[in-house]
Amino acid sequence: MDDSRYHTETVATQFDWRNVGVTDAGDVVSPIHLTTTHEMRAPGNVDHEYKYTRFGNPTRDALEVRLAQLSGAEHAITCASGTASIAATCLSIVESGDHVVAFDGIYGGTRLLFEELLVNSLGVTVEYVDATDTDAVDEAVTDETTLVWMESPTNPLLRLCDLSAIADITASVNATYVVDNTFATPYFQRPLDHGADIVVHSTTKYLNGHSDSMGGVVLTNSKSSAEDIAHTQSYNLGGTLAPFDSYLTLRGLRTFPLRMDRHETNAAKIATYLADHPATIRVNYPGLESHAQHNLAEQQMDGFGGIVSFELDATSAETRAVLEELDVFILAVSLGGTESLADHPATMSASYLTEEERTAAGISDSLIRIPVGIEHVDDLIADLETVLAKLINS
Repeated sequence: MDDSRYHTETVATQFDWRNVGVTDAGDVVSPIHLTTTHEMRAPGNVDHEYKYTRFGNPTRDALEVRLAQLSGAEHAITCASGTASIAATCLSIVESGDHVVAFDGIYGGTRLLFEELLVNSLGVTVEYVDATDTDAVDEAVTDETTLVWMESPTNPLLRLCDLSAIADITASVNATYVVDNTFATPYFQRPLDHGADIVVHSTTKYLNGHSDSMGGVVLTNSKSSAEDIAHTQSYNLGGTLAPFDSYLTLRGLRTFPLRMDRHETNAAKIATYLADHPATIRVNYPGLESHAQHNLAEQQMDGFGGIVSFELDATSAETRAVLEELDVFILAVSLGGTESLADHPATMSASYLTEEERTAAGISDSLIRIPVGIEHVDDLIADLETVLAKLINS
């Protein structure tokens, strides 16, 4: 069946049309195949495609087919976490002495992985550039560059890069172009359609959407890249996604489009509210006309996502006090679940960066990141209003 005939809402909701993982019972919901090994009819003779669950599992395969369909990809390789998907991708592409160009606004955990795994262990040179400026990427990329790593929007400042323009630059030197699309999700952005070679997601976030499963996925239209990455993660790293986590993510995908619509609607209203509030000095949300790259977001995205970050006109202690008094928002790291969270990057999600690194990345002590959930938006705004009013009156 031609999957391209159907809208995202249909692909996300219906069980797999290719019958991957389906049993003879006529399953409507993908069953959980928890077995770790599969029977052989004779030594070395497997009359089905499964042997050992690290190399293949029916539930995981069903999820990979669904994620590929949603992303407009030919191949999907799921991993045990978003970080595992990044590691498997990088180790399948770069070798000792290679040159990598990366957005200077990439997720801090990705940067840490680059520094400890690629730079310190493999001797790779990683050059970080302000990819909001396409010319800066063009100047950094050389004939020696093997990998260009982008993230758009970035975490936590919601900065964007021109996906198509950077694809042209990367192609000119035959480097591999990877985009971390976790914040945007395939519902709001499809980097493969803009020239990316590979896309990665932390499925822990919006794709699962319920804060109860950890995972990652690598998506590509290149068969050779898919085979290399699958081999690296299955045979070398062993970081495959567990069957139960695969099931939970498949379950989450059934409401994925509905959730994303609500996340965005709520986030847009909260961003507008915060932009007009006297307690804030800056609000980061691509849907605001005040966002420096709002026009680019309109061009390459189908929506603006569910994450807002903002800076308060406050000290670090005052900012932490605001967060501690929130009632509806939950003080926690991560994002993408149905619940609204509040994060103080300087002491939470980016705490492993040094103060100098946070300053260079634009992460101030008064910055707050709120992954907006699907609660009633009036309750969320009232929660913010209560604590921000106390800040102003203190």
